[in-house]
Amino acid sequence: MDDAELVIPSVGPDPIPFDTARAAVLGYARGRRPLHFRAPNARTGRWVEIPAFGYERFDCRPRSDGPLGEPDILTAEGLHGRLDPGPWAAMKAVLEDVGPLADAATERSAGRALQDLPDDEFSVLAEPGTVGATLRQIWQLASDTPDVSPKHVAAALHHRRPDLFPLLVRTTRWQLLPHVREGDSGPEAVIHRELRANAGAFAALESAVSPLALTALRLHDVLLWLSASLRLTHAVELGRAV
Repeated sequence: MDDAELVIPSVGPDPIPFDTARAAVLGYARGRRPLHFRAPNARTGRWVEIPAFGYERFDCRPRSDGPLGEPDILTAEGLHGRLDPGPWAAMKAVLEDVGPLADAATERSAGRALQDLPDDEFSVLAEPGTVGATLRQIWQLASDTPDVSPKHVAAALHHRRPDLFPLLVRTTRWQLLPHVREGDSGPEAVIHRELRANAGAFAALESAVSPLALTALRLHDVLLWLSASLRLTHAVELGRAV
């Protein structure tokens, strides 16, 4: 495809001009919004500028090593909000079961990014043991476990391997599901196809915003989430302003 635009059906029917995509990503990472802050011991408050989105609270956090645990929960909370004590304990427990599955997907990928994996890794015809099947198992496990927030689990895994584990929430899954084809292992197959179809454009976008250290997979997620949550236009305006 033409590297001057990104054709991402899950984001919308029209191609996204490269400059628009770059502005949206910059707006997500650098955009600010006003907040009127008043300390509990103060009689009056003042206006302050805070990050408009979750880049600094999530993407900029250092990555943890070793088994999944409390640092990964704190990172996920930075993007999706604090968990109550019950869900927090439930997530800590489920990460022990998710860990071996995540390790299996990482080993299967052999250091390759999601878009560099062959198509069979996201086809039910090649199962079991594929990356797509393992990702489906992880999402199903998180969804079926009481008090566990699947989006927090996805955020924890993505932060560990931002080039392999998609960062999905309910809103973005709904955007992807209509594009799932017969034989796909899940919505991750849609992401894989869109990244491969726009390989040149995503590589150029990754290079254009290289100081942000965002992978092609994360860039896809940012554009998809901004569109699905009706924030794309605002992010583009913020990006052009900065």
